[in-house]
Amino acid sequence: MRLSHIDRMRAIAVLCMVEVHTAAIIPPEGVTVGHPAAFVAAAFGGMAAPMFVAISGWGIHMSATRRAADPEHDAGRWLSWLLPRVLLLSLCQLLVNLLLNADRGGRFEWHTPGVLTLLAIAALLAPVLIRLSMRGRGVLMLLMVAAPLAIGDAVGPDWSWWERVDSQGTSEWLARLLWNGTYPAVPWLGYVLLGSIIHDLADQPSARERNIAIGLAATTVTMFIAVLEDIDWALTSGDAVLTFFPANTPFLIVSGTFVLLAHRLLEGAESSGGGPALGDRLAALEPAGRITLTIYVAHFAVLGAVASMMEGEPRLGLVTAFALTIAHTLVWIPLAIWHQRHIPDLSFEALLSRIS
Repeated sequence: MRLSHIDRMRAIAVLCMVEVHTAAIIPPEGVTVGHPAAFVAAAFGGMAAPMFVAISGWGIHMSATRRAADPEHDAGRWLSWLLPRVLLLSLCQLLVNLLLNADRGGRFEWHTPGVLTLLAIAALLAPVLIRLSMRGRGVLMLLMVAAPLAIGDAVGPDWSWWERVDSQGTSEWLARLLWNGTYPAVPWLGYVLLGSIIHDLADQPSARERNIAIGLAATTVTMFIAVLEDIDWALTSGDAVLTFFPANTPFLIVSGTFVLLAHRLLEGAESSGGGPALGDRLAALEPAGRITLTIYVAHFAVLGAVASMMEGEPRLGLVTAFALTIAHTLVWIPLAIWHQRHIPDLSFEALLSRIS
Protein backbone atom coordinates (compact mmCIF):
# COMPACT_ATOMS: atom_id res chain seq x y z
CA MET A 1 0.00 0.00 0.00
CA ARG A 2 1.34 3.44 -0.93
CA LEU A 3 1.85 5.99 1.81
CA SER A 4 0.16 9.30 1.03
CA HIS A 5 2.74 11.45 2.79
CA ILE A 6 5.58 9.83 0.82
CA ASP A 7 3.83 10.54 -2.50
CA ARG A 8 3.17 14.10 -1.39
CA MET A 9 6.79 14.57 -0.41
CA ARG A 10 7.91 13.18 -3.77
CA ALA A 11 5.55 15.56 -5.55
CA ILE A 12 6.74 18.62 -3.63
CA ALA A 13 10.36 17.69 -4.31
CA VAL A 14 9.95 17.24 -8.07
CA LEU A 15 7.75 20.35 -8.43
CA CYS A 16 10.31 22.48 -6.63
CA MET A 17 12.99 21.08 -8.94
CA VAL A 18 10.80 22.05 -11.90
CA GLU A 19 10.57 25.55 -10.43
CA VAL A 20 14.29 26.08 -9.99
CA HIS A 21 15.15 24.60 -13.40
CA THR A 22 12.55 26.83 -15.06
CA ALA A 23 13.88 29.89 -13.25
CA ALA A 24 17.37 29.03 -14.53
CA ILE A 25 16.19 28.83 -18.15
CA ILE A 26 14.08 32.02 -18.10
CA PRO A 27 15.82 34.29 -15.57
CA PRO A 28 14.15 37.72 -15.45
CA GLU A 29 15.95 40.83 -16.59
CA GLY A 30 17.88 42.67 -13.90
CA VAL A 31 17.91 39.79 -11.40
CA THR A 32 21.42 38.93 -10.25
CA VAL A 33 22.68 36.20 -7.91
CA GLY A 34 22.25 38.46 -4.90
CA HIS A 35 18.67 39.47 -5.73
CA PRO A 36 16.00 38.26 -3.24
CA ALA A 37 14.06 36.59 -6.07
CA ALA A 38 17.17 34.65 -7.09
CA PHE A 39 17.73 33.62 -3.46
CA VAL A 40 14.14 32.33 -3.15
CA ALA A 41 14.39 30.38 -6.40
CA ALA A 42 17.72 28.87 -5.38
CA ALA A 43 16.35 28.03 -1.92
CA PHE A 44 13.58 25.94 -3.45
CA GLY A 45 16.11 24.05 -5.53
CA GLY A 46 18.54 23.76 -2.65
CA MET A 47 15.96 22.02 -0.49
CA ALA A 48 14.17 20.15 -3.31
CA ALA A 49 17.12 18.17 -4.66
CA PRO A 50 18.11 16.72 -1.25
CA MET A 51 14.45 15.86 -0.63
CA PHE A 52 14.18 14.24 -4.07
CA VAL A 53 17.28 12.11 -3.48
CA ALA A 54 16.38 11.24 0.12
CA ILE A 55 12.84 10.14 -0.70
CA SER A 56 14.20 8.16 -3.66
CA GLY A 57 16.62 6.53 -1.21
CA TRP A 58 13.62 5.74 1.01
CA GLY A 59 11.94 3.97 -1.91
CA ILE A 60 15.06 2.09 -3.01
CA HIS A 61 15.70 0.92 0.55
CA MET A 62 12.09 -0.20 1.06
CA SER A 63 12.02 -2.11 -2.22
CA ALA A 64 15.41 -3.76 -1.65
CA THR A 65 14.51 -4.71 1.94
CA ARG A 66 11.29 -6.37 0.84
CA ARG A 67 13.12 -8.40 -1.78
CA ALA A 68 15.87 -9.43 0.61
CA ALA A 69 13.22 -10.75 3.01
CA ASP A 70 11.92 -13.14 0.34
CA PRO A 71 13.65 -16.54 0.91
CA GLU A 72 13.41 -17.26 -2.83
CA HIS A 73 15.15 -14.01 -3.80
CA ASP A 74 18.43 -15.32 -5.20
CA ALA A 75 21.20 -13.62 -7.20
CA GLY A 76 19.23 -13.93 -10.44
CA ARG A 77 16.27 -12.09 -8.97
CA TRP A 78 18.55 -9.41 -7.59
CA LEU A 79 19.91 -8.86 -11.10
CA SER A 80 16.41 -8.73 -12.56
CA TRP A 81 15.62 -5.97 -10.04
CA LEU A 82 18.91 -4.08 -10.32
CA LEU A 83 19.71 -4.04 -14.02
CA PRO A 84 16.43 -2.52 -15.28
CA ARG A 85 16.69 0.28 -12.70
CA VAL A 86 20.30 1.11 -13.42
CA LEU A 87 19.74 0.95 -17.18
CA LEU A 88 16.54 3.02 -17.17
CA LEU A 89 17.92 5.69 -14.85
CA SER A 90 21.11 5.99 -16.91
CA LEU A 91 19.16 6.22 -20.17
CA CYS A 92 16.84 8.84 -18.66
CA GLN A 93 19.89 10.88 -17.60
CA LEU A 94 21.17 10.72 -21.17
CA LEU A 95 17.74 11.77 -22.44
CA VAL A 96 17.66 14.73 -20.03
CA ASN A 97 21.11 15.81 -21.22
CA LEU A 98 20.03 15.65 -24.85
CA LEU A 99 16.76 17.52 -24.19
CA LEU A 100 18.56 20.42 -22.47
CA ASN A 101 21.82 20.21 -24.38
CA ALA A 102 24.28 23.10 -24.37
CA ASP A 103 24.34 23.11 -28.18
CA ARG A 104 20.70 24.28 -28.20
CA GLY A 105 20.85 26.86 -25.42
CA GLY A 106 20.58 24.32 -22.61
CA ARG A 107 22.70 23.61 -19.56
CA PHE A 108 24.15 20.10 -20.03
CA GLU A 109 26.65 18.26 -22.15
CA TRP A 110 25.30 14.98 -23.49
CA HIS A 111 27.53 12.96 -21.16
CA THR A 112 26.98 14.98 -17.95
CA PRO A 113 26.37 12.79 -14.87
CA GLY A 114 23.44 14.02 -12.81
CA VAL A 115 20.86 13.17 -10.20
CA LEU A 116 19.59 10.14 -12.13
CA THR A 117 23.04 8.59 -12.42
CA LEU A 118 23.36 9.19 -8.68
CA LEU A 119 20.16 7.19 -8.13
CA ALA A 120 21.51 4.47 -10.43
CA ILE A 121 24.55 4.19 -8.14
CA ALA A 122 22.22 4.08 -5.14
CA ALA A 123 20.31 1.18 -6.70
CA LEU A 124 23.56 -0.67 -7.40
CA LEU A 125 24.63 -0.30 -3.77
CA ALA A 126 21.24 -1.15 -2.29
CA PRO A 127 21.88 -4.92 -1.83
CA VAL A 128 24.96 -4.03 0.23
CA LEU A 129 23.52 -1.08 2.15
CA ILE A 130 20.45 -2.97 3.38
CA ARG A 131 22.79 -5.46 5.08
CA LEU A 132 24.25 -2.69 7.23
CA SER A 133 22.64 -1.92 10.57
CA MET A 134 20.92 1.42 10.97
CA ARG A 135 23.84 2.51 13.15
CA GLY A 136 26.27 1.49 10.41
CA ARG A 137 24.33 3.48 7.82
CA GLY A 138 24.22 6.42 10.22
CA VAL A 139 27.99 6.38 10.57
CA LEU A 140 28.38 6.13 6.80
CA MET A 141 26.01 9.08 6.35
CA LEU A 142 28.09 11.18 8.76
CA LEU A 143 31.20 10.29 6.78
CA MET A 144 29.45 11.56 3.66
CA VAL A 145 28.60 14.80 5.48
CA ALA A 146 32.26 15.24 6.43
CA ALA A 147 33.57 14.16 3.01
CA PRO A 148 33.70 17.67 1.44
CA LEU A 149 36.12 18.72 4.18
CA ALA A 150 38.37 15.76 3.42
CA ILE A 151 38.21 16.10 -0.36
CA GLY A 152 39.07 19.79 -0.24
CA ASP A 153 39.85 21.59 -3.50
CA ALA A 154 39.25 18.43 -5.55
CA VAL A 155 35.51 19.25 -5.46
CA GLY A 156 36.20 22.38 -7.51
CA PRO A 157 34.92 25.11 -5.16
CA ASP A 158 35.76 27.86 -7.67
CA TRP A 159 34.60 26.08 -10.82
CA SER A 160 32.09 27.58 -13.20
CA TRP A 161 28.93 25.68 -14.14
CA TRP A 162 30.41 24.63 -17.48
CA GLU A 163 33.52 23.20 -15.87
CA ARG A 164 31.31 21.13 -13.56
CA VAL A 165 29.13 19.64 -16.31
CA ASP A 166 31.91 18.98 -18.82
CA SER A 167 34.62 16.35 -18.80
CA GLN A 168 37.51 15.39 -21.03
CA GLY A 169 38.07 11.65 -21.08
CA THR A 170 37.02 8.77 -18.88
CA SER A 171 38.93 9.78 -15.75
CA GLU A 172 37.34 13.25 -15.61
CA TRP A 173 33.88 11.78 -16.27
CA LEU A 174 34.34 9.37 -13.37
CA ALA A 175 35.47 12.26 -11.18
CA ARG A 176 32.27 14.17 -12.08
CA LEU A 177 30.25 11.06 -11.30
CA LEU A 178 31.94 10.32 -7.98
CA TRP A 179 33.06 13.57 -6.30
CA ASN A 180 33.03 16.82 -8.28
CA GLY A 181 30.07 16.84 -10.65
CA THR A 182 26.63 18.35 -10.09
CA TYR A 183 25.32 15.43 -8.00
CA PRO A 184 28.39 13.31 -7.23
CA ALA A 185 28.09 10.06 -5.30
CA VAL A 186 30.24 11.59 -2.57
CA PRO A 187 28.64 13.29 -0.69
CA TRP A 188 25.13 12.99 -2.21
CA LEU A 189 24.75 9.33 -1.28
CA GLY A 190 24.41 10.74 2.24
CA TYR A 191 20.82 11.70 1.36
CA VAL A 192 20.13 8.16 0.12
CA LEU A 193 21.33 6.87 3.48
CA LEU A 194 19.18 9.49 5.22
CA GLY A 195 16.15 8.18 3.32
CA SER A 196 16.90 4.63 4.45
CA ILE A 197 17.17 5.77 8.08
CA ILE A 198 13.86 7.67 7.82
CA HIS A 199 12.32 4.41 6.58
CA ASP A 200 13.69 2.38 9.48
CA LEU A 201 12.67 4.99 12.08
CA ALA A 202 9.05 5.03 10.88
CA ASP A 203 7.80 3.78 14.25
CA GLN A 204 10.14 6.00 16.28
CA PRO A 205 8.96 9.59 15.71
CA SER A 206 10.62 10.82 18.90
CA ALA A 207 14.06 9.74 17.60
CA ARG A 208 13.47 11.66 14.38
CA GLU A 209 12.27 14.69 16.28
CA ARG A 210 15.47 14.69 18.36
CA ASN A 211 17.51 14.66 15.16
CA ILE A 212 15.44 17.54 13.80
CA ALA A 213 16.09 19.54 16.97
CA ILE A 214 19.84 18.91 16.70
CA GLY A 215 19.76 19.85 13.01
CA LEU A 216 17.86 23.09 13.68
CA ALA A 217 20.41 24.01 16.35
CA ALA A 218 23.21 23.41 13.84
CA THR A 219 21.31 25.48 11.25
CA THR A 220 21.11 28.36 13.71
CA VAL A 221 24.87 28.12 14.23
CA THR A 222 25.47 28.44 10.47
CA MET A 223 23.36 31.62 10.45
CA PHE A 224 25.39 33.10 13.30
CA ILE A 225 28.59 32.26 11.43
CA ALA A 226 27.29 34.10 8.37
CA VAL A 227 26.56 37.19 10.49
CA LEU A 228 29.86 37.08 12.37
CA GLU A 229 31.94 36.52 9.23
CA ASP A 230 29.84 39.04 7.24
CA ILE A 231 29.32 36.66 4.33
CA ASP A 232 26.24 35.28 2.60
CA TRP A 233 24.46 32.49 4.40
CA ALA A 234 23.64 30.51 1.25
CA LEU A 235 24.55 30.72 -2.43
CA THR A 236 24.32 28.27 -5.28
CA SER A 237 28.10 28.60 -5.53
CA GLY A 238 30.68 31.11 -4.35
CA ASP A 239 31.70 32.57 -1.00
CA ALA A 240 28.96 31.57 1.44
CA VAL A 241 28.46 29.39 4.50
CA LEU A 242 26.21 27.05 2.51
CA THR A 243 26.94 26.20 -1.13
CA PHE A 244 25.09 23.83 -3.44
CA PHE A 245 27.74 23.48 -6.17
CA PRO A 246 29.74 21.95 -4.60
CA ALA A 247 27.59 20.71 -1.72
CA ASN A 248 29.61 21.62 1.36
CA THR A 249 29.28 20.21 4.88
CA PRO A 250 27.06 23.01 6.30
CA PHE A 251 24.72 22.65 3.31
CA LEU A 252 24.47 18.90 3.85
CA ILE A 253 23.58 19.40 7.52
CA VAL A 254 21.01 22.15 6.92
CA SER A 255 19.33 20.53 3.91
CA GLY A 256 19.25 17.13 5.64
CA THR A 257 17.52 18.78 8.60
CA PHE A 258 14.88 20.27 6.32
CA VAL A 259 14.33 16.87 4.69
CA LEU A 260 13.64 15.39 8.13
CA LEU A 261 11.41 18.33 9.04
CA ALA A 262 9.42 18.18 5.79
CA HIS A 263 8.87 14.45 6.19
CA ARG A 264 7.73 14.83 9.81
CA LEU A 265 5.31 17.65 8.93
CA LEU A 266 3.78 15.77 6.00
CA GLU A 267 3.65 12.41 7.76
CA GLY A 268 1.06 13.29 10.37
CA ALA A 269 -0.02 10.05 12.01
CA GLU A 270 0.13 7.87 8.90
CA SER A 271 3.13 5.80 10.00
CA SER A 272 1.24 4.75 13.13
CA GLY A 273 -1.94 3.82 11.28
CA GLY A 274 -3.62 7.23 11.14
CA GLY A 275 -3.85 9.75 8.36
CA PRO A 276 -1.30 12.09 6.78
CA ALA A 277 -1.02 15.72 7.79
CA LEU A 278 -3.88 17.92 6.54
CA GLY A 279 -5.97 14.89 5.64
CA ASP A 280 -7.14 14.99 2.04
CA ARG A 281 -6.29 18.65 1.48
CA LEU A 282 -2.98 17.74 -0.16
CA ALA A 283 -4.32 14.67 -1.97
CA ALA A 284 -4.09 16.47 -5.33
CA LEU A 285 -0.31 16.18 -5.07
CA GLU A 286 -0.27 12.40 -4.83
CA PRO A 287 -0.63 11.58 -8.56
CA ALA A 288 2.45 13.71 -9.28
CA GLY A 289 4.29 11.81 -6.54
CA ARG A 290 3.62 8.53 -8.36
CA ILE A 291 5.34 9.65 -11.58
CA THR A 292 8.24 11.80 -10.42
CA LEU A 293 10.72 10.27 -12.85
CA THR A 294 8.34 10.89 -15.75
CA ILE A 295 7.76 14.50 -14.69
CA TYR A 296 11.48 15.04 -14.15
CA VAL A 297 12.31 13.93 -17.69
CA ALA A 298 9.26 15.51 -19.34
CA HIS A 299 9.78 18.97 -17.88
CA PHE A 300 13.24 19.05 -19.46
CA ALA A 301 11.61 18.47 -22.85
CA VAL A 302 9.59 21.65 -22.27
CA LEU A 303 12.59 23.59 -20.99
CA GLY A 304 14.76 22.36 -23.85
CA ALA A 305 12.28 23.79 -26.38
CA VAL A 306 12.08 27.07 -24.43
CA ALA A 307 15.88 27.33 -24.18
CA SER A 308 16.22 26.80 -27.92
CA MET A 309 13.61 29.49 -28.69
CA MET A 310 15.11 31.99 -26.27
CA GLU A 311 18.72 31.54 -27.33
CA GLY A 312 20.03 34.97 -28.28
CA GLU A 313 16.78 36.69 -27.21
CA PRO A 314 16.58 39.35 -24.45
CA ARG A 315 15.51 38.29 -20.98
CA LEU A 316 11.87 38.55 -19.99
CA GLY A 317 10.56 41.04 -17.46
CA LEU A 318 10.31 40.06 -13.80
CA VAL A 319 6.52 39.65 -13.72
CA THR A 320 6.39 37.68 -16.98
CA ALA A 321 9.25 35.37 -16.03
CA PHE A 322 7.78 34.81 -12.57
CA ALA A 323 4.32 34.01 -13.96
CA LEU A 324 5.70 31.57 -16.51
CA THR A 325 7.86 29.85 -13.90
CA ILE A 326 4.96 29.37 -11.49
CA ALA A 327 2.63 28.26 -14.30
CA HIS A 328 5.09 25.68 -15.59
CA THR A 329 5.59 24.38 -12.05
CA LEU A 330 1.91 24.07 -11.12
CA VAL A 331 0.66 22.70 -14.46
CA TRP A 332 2.22 19.33 -13.66
CA ILE A 333 -0.31 18.80 -10.85
CA PRO A 334 -3.43 18.64 -13.09
CA LEU A 335 -1.43 16.88 -15.80
CA ALA A 336 -0.44 14.17 -13.31
CA ILE A 337 -4.06 13.79 -12.14
CA TRP A 338 -5.21 13.40 -15.75
CA HIS A 339 -2.37 10.99 -16.47
CA GLN A 340 -3.20 8.72 -13.54
CA ARG A 341 -6.88 8.64 -14.51
CA HIS A 342 -6.46 7.97 -18.22
CA ILE A 343 -3.00 6.63 -19.14
CA PRO A 344 -1.34 5.40 -15.92
CA ASP A 345 0.53 2.67 -17.81
CA LEU A 346 2.31 5.21 -20.02
CA SER A 347 5.18 6.35 -17.83
CA PHE A 348 8.77 5.50 -16.98
CA GLU A 349 7.56 4.11 -13.65
CA ALA A 350 5.14 1.74 -15.37
CA LEU A 351 7.85 0.72 -17.83
CA LEU A 352 10.22 -0.06 -14.96
CA SER A 353 7.53 -2.16 -13.30
CA ARG A 354 7.02 -4.17 -16.49
CA ILE A 355 10.68 -4.80 -17.29
CA SER A 356 11.54 -5.73 -13.68
